Amino acid sequence: MRVDLLAGATYNPAVMPSPVPTILVFDSGLGGLTVFSEVLKARPDARFVYAADDAGFPYGRLSEAVLAERVVAVMERLIALHSPDIAVVACNTASTVVLPHLRERFSIPFVGTVPAIKPAARMTRTGYVSVLATPGTVARDYTRDLVETYAAGCKVNLVGSRRLAGFAEAELAGSPVPDEDLLEELRPCFVEDPGGRTDVVALSCTHYPLLLQRFEALAPWPVTWIDPAPAIARRVTQLIGGPVPGHEADENETLAVFTSGAAIGTALRGALQGKGLPLVTIEEMPLPVG
Repeated sequence: MRVDLLAGATYNPAVMPSPVPTILVFDSGLGGLTVFSEVLKARPDARFVYAADDAGFPYGRLSEAVLAERVVAVMERLIALHSPDIAVVACNTASTVVLPHLRERFSIPFVGTVPAIKPAARMTRTGYVSVLATPGTVARDYTRDLVETYAAGCKVNLVGSRRLAGFAEAELAGSPVPDEDLLEELRPCFVEDPGGRTDVVALSCTHYPLLLQRFEALAPWPVTWIDPAPAIARRVTQLIGGPVPGHEADENETLAVFTSGAAIGTALRGALQGKGLPLVTIEEMPLPVG
């Protein structure tokens, strides 16, 4: 394990007071930072480990069997190293495939991330809802079952983007893509016909809220954008409770872990520090070939 310390910080998990939980937030890359930020607001006293399996990014290219094997293996290493009290799988693709495997294998509670179809159906006034996700999430029966269960009375438009997650990663790394590239991915979300037009877009990949300000500026008309992160944070506090009185976490109780770290540069380090993750660790876990 290689540890890079920013601003002279030190990392010592042993100093954590025992009543304070360790919360693991896991994603294939940087999208889970949107969830991390909300959970940090809900439990500012906790110790956090943000884990990005960037060696496996993007998960959409993996078969379900390979994805399940990969996530269980990475999670096993992370749990052994950091002993979290709860884990948040801040990735729609992993959640829809791997959560049953994780809950069977490990004793700690897991909070997953699923497409926000139920709240979208409740919020729409026109009945026109778009679900912006990865192609893998769009194609899964799990997502279509959510539509049938909670949004049968709506016109649900499932939009699978192959590029937006990468665009979000580039944005944080200091290399934003042009507006036209973003707009090309957004256009299919906006449906208009004589019966009405889209008024709610559910962001069903945790990477996408990283681009929300640009989405709002580029949208052809105003819509309600649903970010799942606040609901995930509420679920975490339901499971482990609210902040411990009298304890305030410091920067030495938050850590970012990458399984490759190949794309970590100055801009990304600055972005991580700005989000409350001054410590960066590389726990190398290459994706097996073949």
